[in-house]
Amino acid sequence: MTLNLDKSITEKAKVYAKSHKISLSRLIESYLASLVTNSSKESEITPLVEGLSGVIELEKDFDYKEGYSDYLIEKYK
Repeated sequence: MTLNLDKSITEKAKVYAKSHKISLSRLIESYLASLVTNSSKESEITPLVEGLSGVIELEKDFDYKEGYSDYLIEKYK
């Protein structure tokens, strides 16, 4: 496989890899692996989250920032 990368980026990446005592190839492989595995984790819903869904029903126009602000004002009165 051949990759065409910006020279300044590769130099910085080499320094980073060396400071973390891994090869540049291993660093790139780890990054690519994290891209592939994170996408499948994002779509997974844990049983706890699934159990909580639907517990609270809010109005469609509910402003959560305003609601949180009101909560904090009440809490610290």
